Amino acid sequence: MLNTWARAIIYFVLYAGIPIIIPTLYPVANAAEDDVGKAIVEKADRIRFPQSGYQVNVRITTTGPGREAEVREYEILSKGNDRTIVRTLAPASDKGQVLLMRDRDLWVFMPNISQPIRLSAAQKLTGQVANGDLARANLSGDYTPTVLRTDAIEGENYAVLELKAVDRSVTYDKVLYWVNKNNDRPYKAEFYALSGRLLKTCRYLNYKEAAGALRPSRLIMEDALIEGAKSTLDYAELRVKDLPDKMFAKDYMKRLQ
Repeated sequence: MLNTWARAIIYFVLYAGIPIIIPTLYPVANAAEDDVGKAIVEKADRIRFPQSGYQVNVRITTTGPGREAEVREYEILSKGNDRTIVRTLAPASDKGQVLLMRDRDLWVFMPNISQPIRLSAAQKLTGQVANGDLARANLSGDYTPTVLRTDAIEGENYAVLELKAVDRSVTYDKVLYWVNKNNDRPYKAEFYALSGRLLKTCRYLNYKEAAGALRPSRLIMEDALIEGAKSTLDYAELRVKDLPDKMFAKDYMKRLQ
């Protein structure tokens, strides 16, 4: 039972218009969860590629029902997660094509065209691979992460994160991302369009020593709509390299063709 003083205080608060302030821990908890998610994605980014300048070759083999295997080869030069050059090495008919990405701006330079052509990161490069899949590897900078749950897969625990695009210029609107909680290695990802439709899945495989860390040397991207359609990305000759800033200027691209 409430005593007289308690009843008087409640009456005064309710009828005198004094707001009752109830402390909550939800904003603090949400902020802490956001920090945890961001740290997970940043660590996974560092596993995938060095954070300093680097050079790597990638061979992309695309297969699918009713089509012959198509093989394309590229050289990637990247610096600081916000500047990337992608040079086409094969097939011979496309040799000399160069993609330049600075921040989230992307251009393609063609041997027989004097001016660069503006592209989006979401446009298809080849098979199941979008331009941004090669030219932009900065998930922690392009997406806002939220930790959803932990999944147990084959005896390992994986943090499952939802990554939401920071704006419309990034490659995908949403990504579901599985990262090993024990060693920060990416395991798989699901990529979604703005409509919410699942576009493709990606698995990170064949971890090998490269540039001072164990990194995935093979990615398999599978079409979510066409069964059996996939692109296999095999990375080789990854090495840390000091790349001068002048390389990432538009007027330098002719030297790389």
